[in-house]
Amino acid sequence: MPVTIHKLITIERHIAEEELFHEAATGEFSRLLRDLTLAIRIISRDVRRAGLNDILGITEDENVHGEQVKVLDRHANDTIFRAMDHGGHLCAMASEESDGLISIPEQYNRGKYVLLFDPLDGSSNIDVNVSVGTIFSIYQRLDPNQNNDGSMADLLQPGYKQVAAGYACYGSSTVLVYTTGNGVNVFTYDPTIGDFLLTVEKLQMPKRGATYSVNEGNYHKWDANMKRYIDFLKTPTDTHKPYSLRYIGTAVADIHRTLHYGGIFMYPRDSEYPGGKLRLMYELNPLAMLIEQAGGRATDGSLRILDLEPTEIHERAPVFMGSEEDVLEAEQFLREN
Repeated sequence: MPVTIHKLITIERHIAEEELFHEAATGEFSRLLRDLTLAIRIISRDVRRAGLNDILGITEDENVHGEQVKVLDRHANDTIFRAMDHGGHLCAMASEESDGLISIPEQYNRGKYVLLFDPLDGSSNIDVNVSVGTIFSIYQRLDPNQNNDGSMADLLQPGYKQVAAGYACYGSSTVLVYTTGNGVNVFTYDPTIGDFLLTVEKLQMPKRGATYSVNEGNYHKWDANMKRYIDFLKTPTDTHKPYSLRYIGTAVADIHRTLHYGGIFMYPRDSEYPGGKLRLMYELNPLAMLIEQAGGRATDGSLRILDLEPTEIHERAPVFMGSEEDVLEAEQFLREN
């Protein structure tokens, strides 16, 4: 359950205190996180002023997935790149909006980390003022003693090797949720002082919830086991109250609710996307790390998300993540003949 903080702790102080858990820390990783929070503050400001700043709407471009690029998508992507390209902490980046590896500009130093990010999750919600978010995932490069350009192998690491993961959710307030493997902490942005303050420490999910989050419009595309599981959730029995459907369509917002209240978030395989729809590297790995750190469970229906071995940077996978008992129950339905 959430533990609300009654003392003022900024994210800068929290990052510095987290560094004490790592004896060999050099401060490089802490500086990387500070650069990233700067980008998130800028995106937060621009999301809130999008209609006034003329950065709503779509461009004439398509991203690597064949989707039309929103103006704010591209702006968020560029903001993160410009905040992270020159600090000397990274050897490479990858973005859901870009094709392949993003190199560090030639004039800047290379560091021992790689960053993967979804600059603006929930793009379809941008123009109607529904919550959107930024998701990030940080790995150490395979050989941290190198100081040259990173490679695709440095990016294509399984999720259990992440050294940090998190997201920002731009809603009624801007919240930043992240973990470095030492629990999940939630920060809320205070625009009057220009900083993130710790508001929930060591967030822990309930073992079971009362809501499910899935795009039920895809019901006709699911296999029989998946349909039976959803029907089970909605049908009251003597021992089972029906679950409530809660689906926003921005993974960050759906996961943020699930982290706090429990339940299950799903994007299963279907006849249109037999390999799943959400991206393993940009969405599922970082969100799965947060879910597990909060005491939850995240699988593709049978295998742990964080153990999946990626084969390409824009790989997709099905997902079931949330309260441990809810996900185990879903897996049981999916296994049945």
